[in-house]
Amino acid sequence: MNEIIFLIEEALEGGYTARAIGEGIFTEGDTLEETKKNIKEAVECHFDEDKKPKLIRLHMIKEEVIAV
Repeated sequence: MNEIIFLIEEALEGGYTARAIGEGIFTEGDTLEETKKNIKEAVECHFDEDKKPKLIRLHMIKEEVIAV
């Protein structure tokens, strides 16, 4: 596996959540930097050394509402 993709969203109660696409990995953090650190730790724990992806791609999702 060359890369793994995470969807990062702002949590309603504050902070961020991150979910891997195609893998059972979920983590969160109070800040974006903490979330990135937690993602890296979660990937390192989830995969054996020889199966670990070389890259982690982050997709940031930000929801906005516009009244009409």
